[in-house]
Amino acid sequence: MKHARLPLIAALLLGFASSASAADCYADYKAKRDNPLRLHYGVAQIDGACSEGQARTEIAARLERNGWTLLNVLSLFDASGLEERKRSAGQFYLRF
Repeated sequence: MKHARLPLIAALLLGFASSASAADCYADYKAKRDNPLRLHYGVAQIDGACSEGQARTEIAARLERNGWTLLNVLSLFDASGLEERKRSAGQFYLRF
């Protein structure tokens, strides 16, 4: 009976680990807006999987709704990297 519980326990632990890591995923990025040309550096929280592809998809969609175009995702990091980027991101810190 103990062995039957192991897969269930493992699945629960993996579920908690993946949801915790998704909640702690952030990306910094560069974006632009044309006519006139404007550039910005920002920081965004990533809701899905913590991967560059997911970050690109989420950030690009959020920016597009607000008239911006994603240029690139610079890096992915957890909550420990937020404070050092806050000043640089200014008004675009966790805005999108």
